[in-house]
Amino acid sequence: MTWTANISGLVRRVFASRSKGASFPRHCSLCGYYGWFMPAGRPQRIDVRCPKCGSTERSRLMALWLSGHGQFLQDASVLHFAPERGMSDLLRRRARHYVSADLVGGRADRMLNIEAIDCPDASFECIVCSHVLEHVDDRRALAEFHRVLTPGGVALIMLPVIEGWSRTYENGVARTPEERKRHFGQSDHLRLYGADVRQRIRTAGFALEEFTAEGEDVLTYGLQRGEKLFIARTTA
Repeated sequence: MTWTANISGLVRRVFASRSKGASFPRHCSLCGYYGWFMPAGRPQRIDVRCPKCGSTERSRLMALWLSGHGQFLQDASVLHFAPERGMSDLLRRRARHYVSADLVGGRADRMLNIEAIDCPDASFECIVCSHVLEHVDDRRALAEFHRVLTPGGVALIMLPVIEGWSRTYENGVARTPEERKRHFGQSDHLRLYGADVRQRIRTAGFALEEFTAEGEDVLTYGLQRGEKLFIARTTA
């Protein structure tokens, strides 16, 4: 595809976003784009997708944290599950070594099962996992994260949390896609996380920090209000 075609496509996407109710220009913390964002999601949300790199709110929140804390990436080997395009591009540029992974072949550098990661112990300094744990056996996945991270390594974890619920909701009756959609809001989700998700992460052996954007940053980068990035660290 030519440079002219790329620019033309971007212009069309920007005009399309304006016609669908974009509120005002935003800044993308991944690719540096400034302008109108596109709608996305079901139900549809405005000011969500960067028309240049395709990032959504969750990736821009993680990129915002990395802009102030991501110096370690230049010396890090990074394993990224279910790679989002914009975030994958950012990590591949900044990390010493980058490997993307997915359960389905052809979607990433390697085909890996997050519940049984086919990598040696202490293989990576960083794991990136955004909105995956709600789809899998999260206790097994978190234990695997701890195993394959080096001492002092970090897992950057994002997932949907209902902060008003003290306990995560799981129900063994919900076995079919239809039942899971009724119980958890999406046919491929296995639970709805409550505030106790923090204890789940700590139980796997991690020390835990959190990052939430506030105020002007939420407006500037088109972020979801109150969305969390969990920074889970192994002991050095």
